[in-house]
Amino acid sequence: MALSFPLHPTEHPHSDAEIAEIMADPGFGRFFTDHMALAVWTQEAGWGEDEVGPYGPFQIEPGDAVLHYAQEIFEGLKAYRHADGSVWLFRPERNARRFAQSAERLCLPVLPEEDFLTSVRELVKADVRWVPSGEKEESLYLRPFMFAAESFLGVRAAHRVQYAVIASPVGPYFAGGVKPIDIWVTDEYSRAGVGGTGAAKCGGNYASSLIAQREGYEHGCPQVLFIDQGNDRVEELGGMNVFVITKDGGLRTPALTGTILEGVTRDSILAMGEKLGLQPEAGRLNPQELRDGIESGEFVEAFCCGTAAVISPISGFKSRSGEFRLPDGAHDTTLSIRNAILDIQYGRAEDTFGWMHRVA
Repeated sequence: MALSFPLHPTEHPHSDAEIAEIMADPGFGRFFTDHMALAVWTQEAGWGEDEVGPYGPFQIEPGDAVLHYAQEIFEGLKAYRHADGSVWLFRPERNARRFAQSAERLCLPVLPEEDFLTSVRELVKADVRWVPSGEKEESLYLRPFMFAAESFLGVRAAHRVQYAVIASPVGPYFAGGVKPIDIWVTDEYSRAGVGGTGAAKCGGNYASSLIAQREGYEHGCPQVLFIDQGNDRVEELGGMNVFVITKDGGLRTPALTGTILEGVTRDSILAMGEKLGLQPEAGRLNPQELRDGIESGEFVEAFCCGTAAVISPISGFKSRSGEFRLPDGAHDTTLSIRNAILDIQYGRAEDTFGWMHRVA
């Protein structure tokens, strides 16, 4: 039976004045709304205990499996307020499908797509006051997640799993706004391996990237590009996919090989790029080709993308063997793609792709 996520409202909601103060400078992921969606799966009963209830802490046992074996997954999507006050989700069905794929890979129960969509919709409806106006590229970031919530010490899939969705009003992902960034290319650390969890959205992938990310910060780079050393190919950043634009209008990104996360923004860029007259191509890109292409002028722009940051232009790549840079100001096409997607998300342009789903 489908889950309905009935609302059990908090007795202590934030006041309008408190929300307004938060909205004045939301940052990214610093504040959370009044409610969260919840459901529990057990091996005996399946899915149940669904509700939208007050935001608050979980009671976790020290022996809960997630703390020892990292059996968990998550998603990220946004709700956008249009000029007429309505609120919309961007391609939530793609997040639902990827969530299911991640669950299968981490040996977690699959939450049916309609239940995923219902949980997100009902939370947004409950906390619709928290959806920003969108005037400054702000939105309500939604974080569905699932984790092993059975207390036991033994390497097997958990028999009890907690599902939840929380929400946070957010501004731009990078504090400096939209401006070209440098990328550190690590030659020491890998994000994922063949047969591993690279195509799943799970915390372990991000935890293993942090040491390389710290190395990037030390070199003035807010993001890190990972290379599949065994196959000598460019993969993705710590939390974003990567693209290059060629001088003849090609739009290239690494192919999905099972080690790269299938980004919703990535897929949207491939579709939008074609609409804008570019030639999308998902294929092999090796590190030397990336460097040679930039130094020869074959690659005229580069950018990274994800739900949180949307699209960020790349100014150059740094590594232990030196750096190679795009021409100054080389991001006109990148920003054209970015603006075209944002215009659909915020209702400023017609959605000819059928990407937007109204919630309120």
